[in-house]
Amino acid sequence: MISLGLKTRGLRPIGLDIGHNSIKAIQLAVNGEQISVFAADETRIEAGINGDEQVRRSFVVSAIKRMLAQGNFRGTDVIACVPSGKLKITSLRLPEAEKGAIEQALRKEVAQRFALDPDRDPVDYVIAGHVRQGDEVKSELIVFATDNQTVTDHIAMLEEAGLKPVGIDTIPCALFRSFERSLRRQEDRELTVVFVDVGSRFTTVVFGRGGEISFVKQIPIGGERFVQQVAAKLGISVGEAEILRESLRAEDGFSVLQSDVLERPSGQNERDMDTSTRRAIGDAVTAVAEDLAREVALCLRYYTVTFRGKRVERAVFAGGGAYEDILLDVLQRQLGIEIEVAQPLRGFDLPGGRGNVSFYGDRRGLLCGWAVAVGLSLKGWDKTESSTHPA
Repeated sequence: MISLGLKTRGLRPIGLDIGHNSIKAIQLAVNGEQISVFAADETRIEAGINGDEQVRRSFVVSAIKRMLAQGNFRGTDVIACVPSGKLKITSLRLPEAEKGAIEQALRKEVAQRFALDPDRDPVDYVIAGHVRQGDEVKSELIVFATDNQTVTDHIAMLEEAGLKPVGIDTIPCALFRSFERSLRRQEDRELTVVFVDVGSRFTTVVFGRGGEISFVKQIPIGGERFVQQVAAKLGISVGEAEILRESLRAEDGFSVLQSDVLERPSGQNERDMDTSTRRAIGDAVTAVAEDLAREVALCLRYYTVTFRGKRVERAVFAGGGAYEDILLDVLQRQLGIEIEVAQPLRGFDLPGGRGNVSFYGDRRGLLCGWAVAVGLSLKGWDKTESSTHPA
């Protein structure tokens, strides 16, 4: 999309992840291979704010200004990402050809499939690999596109908040970048790993192998769907459903997949919620979890058929939905591969007492909801990155 290099070492630009129900900002400092968290902050976006686009924009601008003033961030350089709902992603298979021929084919495809104007709307792609189709070897491409007005409006909002946009990224690329640095051992680079970010409205699925993205899918199912299903099942408001889900999580403690790290909050009683309500919530969440698991399973099937012999080793889950225990249990059963909850800040230096860093929105200490923001702040750090990820 928009890339201005950013090859300097040391303090990175602010990575700003503006989601549907929260704003996360993080600034990293790099010293050789060591990464430190210099500053971080998060602001919650209440559900009622999202009903009016102008109200939401005003809230976001004010929240960012407040975070900059209180969070001890250095400078105003920022890298943000195109909102999930505005990003178009598709896979395209073309005969092996020179770059000019590929771009010509992309222009035609984007115009026909997305009704975008390739002369003015941002379009980019990565080559995911080469596949055999009959007697031909073709290039598998992942195409990213959005409309120019979305990017223009997004930049204007950031500038209104007092920031200087030096890069606009996509969530799939930021997500992959956040974890790709941990797969640099030779044995790791031979593995295929699935990174899944379960956001509020969308789930982003990214397959990575050998330091490169090989498949991307955006699924229109996220944490919001879980709440809506609980509300419909119990005949209550969405706000009441969210409170009940949080109460149930508190009663049940934390995920069995992370039982060596997490503990049940002290003082909680397993019988705080009546059995029928617990069962209804569980049934509602399970129904959505099974829908999402089927979609992720279809991605796995497509990948293994397209790239024969490339076995998927494990799936790493990030985003707020990664704390949904029922979802993780369903995925563990249906996918048949190792499941783990992401820790995107594992190995990073955090200030003593966390100083400039505010992670109050994360109850479990895994910080899995920060993967996209981390990937944004890291954009441009690795000198080889621009050849494997689109701007």
